[in-house]
Amino acid sequence: MSYEKLFSPGFIGSLELKNRIVMPAMGCSLAESTGEAGARIIKYYADRARGGAGLIITEITRVDDETGVGTPNQLSVTNTHMIAQLSRLVEAVHAYDTKIFVQLHHPGNQTPSRLIGGKQPVSASDVTCRVIGEQPRALKTEEVEGLVKKFVTGAVIAQKAGLDGVEIHAAHGYLVSQFLSPHTNKRTDKYGGSFEGRMRFVTEIIMGIKAYCGPKFPISVRMNGSDYLEDGITEEDAIHQAKYLEALGISCLNVSCGTYDSGATIIEPNYFAEGWKRHLAANIKKAVNIPVIAVCNIKHPAFAEEMLEAGDTDFIGIARGHLADPDWGVKAQAGQDKLIRKCIGCMECFRILNDGLPLGCTLNPVIGREFEYGDEKLVKNGAGRKIAVVGGGPAGMEAALTLAKRGFETTLFEAADKLGGTANLAAIPPNKGMLNEFVETMAAQLAEAGVKVCTGVCATPELVKETGAEAVFIAAGGKPVLPPIPGIENAVTAEDVLSGKAQVTGENIVVIGGGVTGLETAEYLAPGRHVTVVEMLDKIGGNLYPSVVMHLAQEIMKNGGMIAKGKKLTAIEGVTVTVEDTKTGEASAIPADTVILAMGVRSNRPDLDAFREAFGGKVILVGDSAKPGQIYDALHSGHDRAFVY
Repeated sequence: MSYEKLFSPGFIGSLELKNRIVMPAMGCSLAESTGEAGARIIKYYADRARGGAGLIITEITRVDDETGVGTPNQLSVTNTHMIAQLSRLVEAVHAYDTKIFVQLHHPGNQTPSRLIGGKQPVSASDVTCRVIGEQPRALKTEEVEGLVKKFVTGAVIAQKAGLDGVEIHAAHGYLVSQFLSPHTNKRTDKYGGSFEGRMRFVTEIIMGIKAYCGPKFPISVRMNGSDYLEDGITEEDAIHQAKYLEALGISCLNVSCGTYDSGATIIEPNYFAEGWKRHLAANIKKAVNIPVIAVCNIKHPAFAEEMLEAGDTDFIGIARGHLADPDWGVKAQAGQDKLIRKCIGCMECFRILNDGLPLGCTLNPVIGREFEYGDEKLVKNGAGRKIAVVGGGPAGMEAALTLAKRGFETTLFEAADKLGGTANLAAIPPNKGMLNEFVETMAAQLAEAGVKVCTGVCATPELVKETGAEAVFIAAGGKPVLPPIPGIENAVTAEDVLSGKAQVTGENIVVIGGGVTGLETAEYLAPGRHVTVVEMLDKIGGNLYPSVVMHLAQEIMKNGGMIAKGKKLTAIEGVTVTVEDTKTGEASAIPADTVILAMGVRSNRPDLDAFREAFGGKVILVGDSAKPGQIYDALHSGHDRAFVY
């Protein structure tokens, strides 16, 4: 399919972009500890430029070292020492005819004190962010004036480094947004009170940048189309703000929404539809004459094209899509939509970042490690030597793909009739359909790479040996954990329920295990039944992102279900399960017409000894066969072991 609108040139001020694809700012924590743009962050952005983005906006970039730290390894424009390395970042991006802005950022009350040396967070007023949970102090008037200068200084540093423009982050409940929103601005000085007072902080930043960088230096403002808070910025307020900002002479508006306090609206998990907030950008576009960038949870090039054709926006923000696949743009332009690894909305990227680690992605095992594991680093010494992979789930597919890129003649065996393994089952619960597209994409990538795929074939050491393979990767997945308790034979596994092998009967359903599989299975079964989830730990969801866990729990409970934490399964008898409180030891009974086990998996290693005898030391375990985990772990395992073989 041809995407004429998406790949037509566009202008932001006098700056021409080669297409309408914008990679908006996303924290990546890949800068050096000093805040400089080192080799890793340069490679990260260069790969996205090579992949077809017309404009890249850097991650949240610090303008204040005292109270403005957003992530541990955050890009910085706080002093002139940053210019040299920033200029190298610019050169790397410009090499692909891609433009680049720096996003000027201060988190305000949305940063914990541990990131700012134990100091109290600051804000427009002393309103606490519920997510951070630390009461900020209100900035003094002279401190606000000082921060204006720091934003302007950041813009000057960016301009001297050769960046094409800057973006002021005035959205998502960060500091500038805290001044704009009545939810957080309770001030009575010149920076509060009236609409003009609340706009004064951003106004002075804009006018300062214009004074020092010149009237033609592009300025984007990332703004909220709505705070999604009762006393926050409404859609009507946003239109008023947009018109005001246009009158100040900015170059474009990047429309997003939400704050930390509004929950999932700020960064959408998988239960938000593609394009769910397009009306926010469309409202702004109707009200102004400067370009609008829309971020709308966009997965597919066709949807982006449709938004442009409808006139809802001028530019398309592809955010997490560029994390899952840095080549989103070039693949779309070539009509290779099926080869794009599309974001599945699992929120793993932000969970990892919130843990203080560099950016990661479930579907992209290279992200954040481009400098070490990029395709340019592959040792392409396969020379047609033959290797077999046993198991066509995520780990096996990724291993086979990486080996093929290295020049090995790779054969992939899968016992089922289709590729995907347990990813096919994970796609069955509500809002998980993007996993089906992931499996389709992996199959297409394997075909393009020349991997020979044998489905419906149960690989034996003898069969694999006949292919002439010198080594074998075992990616046979895992088997459900079945604890030795009375009556366990009367239970069924979540895997068998999702695959249709086991029938769910009766009204009272008990799911044992409150991890991702247990919660999603419970959500899937909840309508029309009473579902109880039993979890030994005091928390559910494992490492799932909090907004995803909250949604799953709400969906279960709104259908009349319940979640019992701190309870250990001790017996299954008739239509009852017995559980024991892990703290008190008290036993209780729960009605159970069907008991479903979702207690994790153990490694599956069929014929391992025979494979080792046949292939000597050249048997490599990957995915759940090596160590049980999630899709993220499987892809990383498959990729990394194949990378270094």
